[in-house]
Amino acid sequence: MRMEVFPGITMDPDVRFGKPCVAGTRIDVATIVGLLAAGETVETVAAEYSLTADQVRAALAYAAHVAAHLPPAVRQAS
Repeated sequence: MRMEVFPGITMDPDVRFGKPCVAGTRIDVATIVGLLAAGETVETVAAEYSLTADQVRAALAYAAHVAAHLPPAVRQAS
């Protein structure tokens, strides 16, 4: 059962263990973000994985959205 969780990003328990992936592919968001963090360009990642630049940017936007909405992992000072 595939479900769109963000524009251009889907999750399916039968694809990549349910990890968020670029819609219509088996390329997970973590792979794309990791490559960009390692210094690869959007264009290089897109070409290497047969994606469009917009699909790569959708993965990055999803990662930013998730990071912005997670609660902090540390306690506030008392």
